[in-house]
Amino acid sequence: MRSVMTHPPDPFHGQGDAPLPHLRPLVPADGDQVAEVYRDAVLSQAGSLYSPEQVRAWAAHGAADHGPFREALLRGFGLVSCGGAGGGEVEAFGLLDPPDRLALLYCRGRSARQGRATALLGALEAHARSQGCRRMRTEASQLSRPLLERKGWQVEAEETAFYAGVAFQRWRMIKELT
Repeated sequence: MRSVMTHPPDPFHGQGDAPLPHLRPLVPADGDQVAEVYRDAVLSQAGSLYSPEQVRAWAAHGAADHGPFREALLRGFGLVSCGGAGGGEVEAFGLLDPPDRLALLYCRGRSARQGRATALLGALEAHARSQGCRRMRTEASQLSRPLLERKGWQVEAEETAFYAGVAFQRWRMIKELT
């Protein structure tokens, strides 16, 4: 469902007059859908930037039964973007864990380039700011780095992470919240 927002800005619906996807808080019952969004995002969008081995390892990392993934969802503050009438299925999600760290930001391939990640990122930044955070941090993939840079995030360092023993290049990024 898309709605046209009017001023004043609402951190759960974006800013200004541009139509943005509806956002709502992530709840424990969203766990299976969020795990599927994670898997779909990796399988549908990472193939042009990562090897088949990396894509398989990364997609499995967010499996619904993967303990650390589920624990982060329960521990952190998250938002989801849903599609269809009446909210519908989860199409994208973002998670802060802890409040100053963007831990997860994923969108189904079919819903990419619709403003969902941008809306989620803006709302999560607003939430972090409301919690007293003055700076945010994250570990960005090749997929998320361009969006984050467009939104004012800066690379702090390059690093290598391992999922299921497979190496991935990523970037530690920061953003000053004003």
